[in-house]
Amino acid sequence: MRRSGRLLSLGVALTVAVATVVIPTAGAQAAPVTVTNGTQFTDTSGAVVHAHGGGVLKVDNYYYWFGENRNPDNTFRAVSVYRSTDLRTWEFRNNVLTQSSAAELRVANIERPKVIYNASTGRYVMWMHKENGSDYNEARAAVASSATVDGNYTYHGSFRPLGQHMSRDIMLYNDNGTAYMISAADDNYDLHIYRLTADYLNVASLVGNFWDGAHREAPALFKRGSTYFLLTSGATGWSPNQAKYATAQSISGPWSGWTDVGNSTTFSSQPAFVLPIQGTSTTSYLYLGDRWAGAWGGPVGDSQYVWLPITFPSSTSMSLTWYPSVTIDTATGTITGNSPAYYRITARHSGRVMDVVGNSTANNAEVKQYAWNGGGNQRWEFQDAGGGYFRVVNANSGKCLDVANASTADGANIIQYTCGSGTNQQWQWAATGSYFQLRARHSGKCLDVVNAGTGDGADIQQSGCGGGTNQQWSRSQS
Repeated sequence: MRRSGRLLSLGVALTVAVATVVIPTAGAQAAPVTVTNGTQFTDTSGAVVHAHGGGVLKVDNYYYWFGENRNPDNTFRAVSVYRSTDLRTWEFRNNVLTQSSAAELRVANIERPKVIYNASTGRYVMWMHKENGSDYNEARAAVASSATVDGNYTYHGSFRPLGQHMSRDIMLYNDNGTAYMISAADDNYDLHIYRLTADYLNVASLVGNFWDGAHREAPALFKRGSTYFLLTSGATGWSPNQAKYATAQSISGPWSGWTDVGNSTTFSSQPAFVLPIQGTSTTSYLYLGDRWAGAWGGPVGDSQYVWLPITFPSSTSMSLTWYPSVTIDTATGTITGNSPAYYRITARHSGRVMDVVGNSTANNAEVKQYAWNGGGNQRWEFQDAGGGYFRVVNANSGKCLDVANASTADGANIIQYTCGSGTNQQWQWAATGSYFQLRARHSGKCLDVVNAGTGDGADIQQSGCGGGTNQQWSRSQS
């Protein structure tokens, strides 16, 4: 989990409009659905789904999604649970653990809650990372349990495993009745695997520390065939980084070394969970990641989700590819990544296209016009941001077209920046005759080539919308 001080709330949060939906009955067979990545999700009431750093447990025909629901200052508000049969239509069920559940939770940080079922006791058991709400010095594991999956959970307290080991980001895994907890220890430099007691409420033993000094966090353990996969992130605060995984034929090892998966920022996300989806045709594996709002200065409640299909080139390797959306069929068990459509965006007056200067992948890189050359820095994806607006995302960098510093002034610079929920990254593609204006949502101003320059390198800014052809654009798929 990302470590941070308390953050002020963003002035504006992304609002996603949803249609009225009907929750299927438990016996109904879910139809295929499409989930859009890099967005906040909403439940059946239209409220934002707060299940950050969470995990999913399937009970009968329902998937139950548990996760963090934080206050605006990022402290603990609740562990919330939602349920779905299709993994898109989420019904809020309960805040199963709250500030009033125990005295030590009144002011606290509770992160990465995970729930498994104990068949011998008939109880659902939750483990989580617990801190005091002001710093990260406690580094404790906490435990709660309930007789029903979405009922109120009884809090059993917090502790350091075996009375001595720091415990931060965690993962639970039920291996045919024997339960394990994986925990970031030693200020995130180590990853420990613990076997739990028969009731799953305490630690029985340390199975091993197989990654001494690795500086990894956000463990997500799953098994495919006879191979265990442990997916992790680096420890870089809120900022995303390169995910890596290790494999073994037994939880007790030996484990392989680390192998990179996905791109250098894991598509601007951090692993939370890997969900096996077992259907009539196949079993697929779905990567569940968090795109933390702290990366752009926002509170955790503004964070977004990234869900991607995992593919397996061999029995002991895995691969992640970016897709702007995925289609999930929980009935058959299939997951399909939907490839993005990329466009060149051409200024009417000059015939030149919008370009990230120097093929840069950095934040604050300038956006100017240049002659079309087919490069990824001249290709753009339009991602639905709700309300008739789009995020315009560069194919080369994965970063968003952005009005610098969210300025509302004429002449404000246009750059690329890590995608977030700010309205200075949301654009309306508004028709003006047979061409279009790109209007910034936060300011209402238009994308404009400075002084109607027609040459390579002419700067692009925002200005009050008018009738000039230097504010008129076309797009063609490239």
